[in-house]
Amino acid sequence: MSERETTRLVAWAKEMRAVHARLRAALRLTLESDDLAVDDLLLYCRGFCSALDGHHRGEDRTLFPAIAAAHPDLRPVLRKLEQDHSMIGYLLGGLQAAVDSSAGPDELERHLQGVGALMENHFRYEERMLLTVLETLDLHVTPREALGPL
Repeated sequence: MSERETTRLVAWAKEMRAVHARLRAALRLTLESDDLAVDDLLLYCRGFCSALDGHHRGEDRTLFPAIAAAHPDLRPVLRKLEQDHSMIGYLLGGLQAAVDSSAGPDELERHLQGVGALMENHFRYEERMLLTVLETLDLHVTPREALGPL
């Protein structure tokens, strides 16, 4: 394998780390901001929810099938990650409903904390189980297709 091919393959692991870091930072900014106006929070939550959902849809549709084909032994891990995606989607729906109903800051923070806790556990597990695999995965798609629009 050439150096260029190795660099391209290792880039998948780096890209996943970078996407996770951006999502973590976005959530942290919202949780740490005491003076977000309701309209700002509405816009942020819609953007964050969309970004996280897009990330998970990209993984479910493109990345995970490629991993399953190359590493059938990881199918149970991928199923767990897909279950996490479903649970996170459910929590994002609750957050969106709270935002849409103009819930108070305490309720919104509880929703954000719940999403954040599950998201962090999911990211850590995903990174622990898949980053090494991503360093050798031969996947010929754009990062946007595999990891969402981040």
